[in-house]
Amino acid sequence: MITRNRRVSPLEDPAFGWSEHNLEPRWLGMESSDCAAAIDPSIYHGRGADELERFLAGARARDELALMITTMGNVSDQRPRPLGATADATISLPGMETYISGARVPDGATISLADDLDSTDRDLALRLRNERADGPWWSLTLSGTEWVSGAGGPSTRHEPSGELQPILLDGLSQPVLAAWTPPDGSQRWYIVPDVCNWHSILDWLAHSGLPQHVPGALRRSRSPLALDPQLQTPDEIAARQSLEELKAAFAEQQRELESQLRQAGAKAEPIRSGLLYGTSTELEIAVAAVLEAAGTNVVKVDELLGATASADLLVSLGENRRLIEVKSASGSATETLVRQLETHLQTWPQLRPDEPVDGGVLIVNHQYRLPPDERSTAVYARPEFVAALSTPVLSTRQLFDWWCESNWVAIREAVLGETTGAAREPDEPSAQTALGTEHHEPRTRRRPFGRRTRSDAE
Repeated sequence: MITRNRRVSPLEDPAFGWSEHNLEPRWLGMESSDCAAAIDPSIYHGRGADELERFLAGARARDELALMITTMGNVSDQRPRPLGATADATISLPGMETYISGARVPDGATISLADDLDSTDRDLALRLRNERADGPWWSLTLSGTEWVSGAGGPSTRHEPSGELQPILLDGLSQPVLAAWTPPDGSQRWYIVPDVCNWHSILDWLAHSGLPQHVPGALRRSRSPLALDPQLQTPDEIAARQSLEELKAAFAEQQRELESQLRQAGAKAEPIRSGLLYGTSTELEIAVAAVLEAAGTNVVKVDELLGATASADLLVSLGENRRLIEVKSASGSATETLVRQLETHLQTWPQLRPDEPVDGGVLIVNHQYRLPPDERSTAVYARPEFVAALSTPVLSTRQLFDWWCESNWVAIREAVLGETTGAAREPDEPSAQTALGTEHHEPRTRRRPFGRRTRSDAE
């Protein structure tokens, strides 16, 4: 049964193709008591209230669940929310003492599946999440009504009834796809966001929703989708059981991989964000983490000296020791950054005479306001200045590429020179190896600017 809203629905298009789903629509003014499900039902007179009541009465008479799908929100409604309002749209439920409100979720929200979904709800969740990842979505809240006496008497407050079961969640763990059931369990309302792929939803209804919730409707219509085990052959039962086991195994594996992806992302994001967009302490922490992952020993110089008197990091491996100066620049890096590192190298013998260093490296996150792929490859471009450099200069984008590829040898060579000795293995795998990626050749091997080696001169 379909009830017409004020807006024209794609379902009303004569060329929609209902026959593809073995479904026959009925509209306002048509008999609804024997319908299998209702789409966008309404409790309001003249807009579907009579058809909804006949549909519910027919389901009660057959002792069947009344299955409904209704849309939340209006993607075309760009009006500002009224002052004091907490929702952009509402769905009124039978009895008018409980309603579901929806507040539009900001664009770009992360949408995830709720826990402990059965195969039917999980199927619907995956369809909607994968087909409309960019939204829009509305966060759903179950609310009760408050009636104010017209004679100035006390108001009457009705607490919300029934249960709103989350199926998809936004980043604040608020449901954006849910199913509402009244206390007696006689109805199941699926609340889906506006602008859905109705062909996908009707395919779910025919192949999953109705077989799960209203199998009697399929048997009445002699649908080939009716699943009555008593009328199936052993081969059909065995094949269906195997299919269900496969779906369950796939769902479990998907949950495991999604969990691994979240964990890997949580581990990688601080380094990725720090190297590509960080400044000050955030950038220094990310650089130190990458150098430690490459197997070197890293010490914060401020902690070593007990004061801010030199470079940022002291990196060592075997007999090799170098000072690391970490800087950032929203635009092109100034050449004075190199002189700051040279000053630290000159004053180091006075600060730690018993711990000499072999040199230093300047690591710069330059042009960090630009997308990473639009930044210049080299930190410095003036040929005369580059030719006169006495210390290596390394961009954090290059460091990021090596880290992302787990190319620890390239990092050690760039920071400590070509002879690095035996590397200390990292204490735990990097975010990339945790995902199970295999080692591969780096995408681009770029030598940091600094002294020219013999091969460079040749």
